[in-house]
Amino acid sequence: MQHFSISSIQTWERFYRANFINSLTGFKSVSLIGTISQSGQTNLAIFSSVVHLGSDPALIGFINRPIKAAPHTLANIQSTGTYTINHVHPSFLELAHQTSAKYPEEVSEFDELGLTPEFFEATAAPFVKESKVKYALTLEQIIPIKVNNTFLVIGKLQSVALEENILLSDGFLELDKASSICSNGIDAYYSTQLIDRYEYAKPGVKPEKLTK
Repeated sequence: MQHFSISSIQTWERFYRANFINSLTGFKSVSLIGTISQSGQTNLAIFSSVVHLGSDPALIGFINRPIKAAPHTLANIQSTGTYTINHVHPSFLELAHQTSAKYPEEVSEFDELGLTPEFFEATAAPFVKESKVKYALTLEQIIPIKVNNTFLVIGKLQSVALEENILLSDGFLELDKASSICSNGIDAYYSTQLIDRYEYAKPGVKPEKLTK
């Protein structure tokens, strides 16, 4: 097994080091966050930092990079208080990846790339019509992370739109049926497949499989 100290890692070439550290944490969900400005300009950007924070109330967070690197999503959320999160599927993966390019503020990634903005009642921000799993949030809190000038953005779930046959009778979402993908690092994407589900774990009790 290879071992690397942080002192040796810091001597590596910049992009090699970034690829190494970005992929170290493993597979993550990948989503498109849809926002809209006060003037009505839509924006779409890919994120692999979306995380569940709690179920009651239903809170979901994501990490926004420093303002200079990624200003538009955060600015729109701050000004309107609403945004959407949309799962990515293989059918539009290349377009989703391209939203990471630094387009000018006046350019909508929807228009530039040919993805379809979709609006539902009571949500000002655009959904991605092509996404099979998507949800709307309202802003609850933005927490600056001073150590690297990023931001933890916390939203409260407002509505969910799902393609049929994804939701099971116990509330579980079979996201592999939707072909929702995951990512590793900054440029690699993977398909998913269910291995097993297990019942709630209790001390001293072997958990039974929920899958048959």
